[in-house]
Amino acid sequence: MRRLPPLTAVEAFVQVARLGSVKAAAEALSLSSPALSRRVQALERFVGHLLFERRHQAVHLNADGERLLAEIAPSLDALALAMERASGGSELMRLRLGVPPLFASQRLMPQLPRLRALHPALHIDIDTGAHVFARLDEGLDAAIAIAAEVDPSLYSRRIDSNRVIAIGAKALAEGPRALTCPSQLAEATIFLHRDMPDMFEHWREAVGLPDLQPAAVDHFDSGPLILDAAAQGLGVALMLESHLKEAHDERLVQLFDIVVESPYSYWFACRRSALRRRPVKIFHDWLFESVAEQGGLGGGTISVKIG
Repeated sequence: MRRLPPLTAVEAFVQVARLGSVKAAAEALSLSSPALSRRVQALERFVGHLLFERRHQAVHLNADGERLLAEIAPSLDALALAMERASGGSELMRLRLGVPPLFASQRLMPQLPRLRALHPALHIDIDTGAHVFARLDEGLDAAIAIAAEVDPSLYSRRIDSNRVIAIGAKALAEGPRALTCPSQLAEATIFLHRDMPDMFEHWREAVGLPDLQPAAVDHFDSGPLILDAAAQGLGVALMLESHLKEAHDERLVQLFDIVVESPYSYWFACRRSALRRRPVKIFHDWLFESVAEQGGLGGGTISVKIG
């Protein structure tokens, strides 16, 4: 049988990789930071090369570390689950999750049967209310939200990178009065989500029309309602490219052959201590293996980067 590294060293490596912090990983494993660092260094000596890039207080996986994490983390999780089952720890688990309605309907719900098949004891209470990050540990264990950035005191991980497009009803892209140029939005109503209040300013700067003023700007706190209002021809929604792609609504089209890098992304966040809770950890790992987008969205459109 091949020689293996100490399991404690592997566990330390996985925790640091997932939390992005030696201090947070040490807290999760009830170790001192120097003790945890020694375990990681022992694994690096075992494999014969560094696994992290160390920058001041932060650590980041290098290419070798990313590869090793992808290969061993599922096995370590499977081992932990097997030991839990062997010890009779298969009681009901519950996760209180805050999530936007559009993300829940488009990307989460279609995948939940797979999660249930993998972890039948895990049950999720879904909360689609506002201000989810502020309610962590006050009714919520973890949250998914659209944000430009996340409070650094929280554990957070970006779910995807996305791009902004103008979305409207098909009728707005056809006929003699079709919207074919962004400057025509001066005569239109713009729809914005309250979680992305600066989206129009970013978009108009990126397309080279910083002084563009629409006829009106209407704000919604519901992504599904924004898309429905756009489909009814009531205005033009500035939303993420994935929102249109996942809507599968034949009434909606992308207006203009322009996409703009979004200042907003979907993020997963929780209190750092919450990752020690098994329901949070199971959901976190499954989310980034099964739901989080790998790479950007493609398309034959003009891409405009902000900044």
